[in-house]
Amino acid sequence: MYKLQKEGFSAYLVGGCVRDLLLGREPKDFDVVTDADPEQIRKVFRNCRLIGRRFRLAHVHFGREVIEVATFRGAADDQKDKQVLNKEGRLLRDNVYGTIEEDVWRRDFTVNALYYNIKDFSVVDYVSGMADHQAATLRLIGNPETRFREDPVRMLRAVRFAVKLGFRLHPDCEKSMHEVADLLSSIPSARLYDESLKLFMSGYALQTFEMLRHYGLFQVLFPTTENCLSVEEEGFPRLLLVKALENSDNRIAEGKTVTAYFLFAAFLWESVQVRAKEKMGRGVVEFMAYQDAANEVISLQVKSTALPRHITLAMREVWSLQPKFNARFGSKPSRLLTHPRFRAAYDFLLLRAETGGADPEVAKWWAKYQEANENEQRKMTQPPRKASGGKSNRKRNYRARAKSNTTESEI
Repeated sequence: MYKLQKEGFSAYLVGGCVRDLLLGREPKDFDVVTDADPEQIRKVFRNCRLIGRRFRLAHVHFGREVIEVATFRGAADDQKDKQVLNKEGRLLRDNVYGTIEEDVWRRDFTVNALYYNIKDFSVVDYVSGMADHQAATLRLIGNPETRFREDPVRMLRAVRFAVKLGFRLHPDCEKSMHEVADLLSSIPSARLYDESLKLFMSGYALQTFEMLRHYGLFQVLFPTTENCLSVEEEGFPRLLLVKALENSDNRIAEGKTVTAYFLFAAFLWESVQVRAKEKMGRGVVEFMAYQDAANEVISLQVKSTALPRHITLAMREVWSLQPKFNARFGSKPSRLLTHPRFRAAYDFLLLRAETGGADPEVAKWWAKYQEANENEQRKMTQPPRKASGGKSNRKRNYRARAKSNTTESEI
């Protein structure tokens, strides 16, 4: 910022970093806004790379740190040729530059439109953002319906910020979200995947999930999951996903890692299970039923959120290993124990057992098996002995009869 000022440009901190600092939180990143255009920024910083087509931005690299620098956006009326909207009102391109007074009206929420000025160390506020910040209210700048039509992802951002900050949505914002939630389906699936990671991997997954369903947004992100959740299983709600989200939040709170593929596997498991049961009812063997069901569910899901191939492959492995936990005799348990995805699949089994989707005794057996030594494992996997009169007795009886017949023929 000082370097930009030295070159004759103005520069401010803006957005989430200012908002979080006012809340006493440590910002995850810092955004800078300036009156220098992207090409001028690149001339100031040799360690700069220009990105973006819809919004032209400069990324200034300092080692592993990246500072995002944007140019003040201006009023679209003066430069209509630089702004492109589709028939639904969504912004496809918006490289219209202007002043700070114009830029503030192009931002989404009032609490994200606070500018920190390093000249006098003040916070510049044009839209009563400080009042909303103190009232813990998330309010859109301008007409909510118009702003959501410009970029429907703002609805997801509204939910994410409200949950993360503990703010309440302004009534006008809530009303518009209910009315235009279906516009989210026009967003590219790759972008919705990125937004899904932000929504569910930040430590507030369960609250986010509940709020998304409240506003009708979850069904756009995970349509097959929403269809399953709307139908109770034997009169009881499906609890696996809720428990998975709760566990994920707890792990993040404890400083532990959470894998995206495990969470997405939990999101889609009910859909896979329903389809697999239908196929088994038609005579398909269990393993093939689950494999075919997984293929169908993932094919539908990537149309909504474009899950990367490495994520879908890991999900398939976690799902395909679930029926194999039922095989507890012979060499199968030892082979399963060495599978690269065993730990994730076992955690998934525990989740199923905890929510009534798997036999708790099977989960207990596998917990004991992992802790046992080789001799104990060998005993645990031995098939149970058959009762008397079994195969060995039948062999003895057959031999006795054969001997008797031989003796009679010789006589």
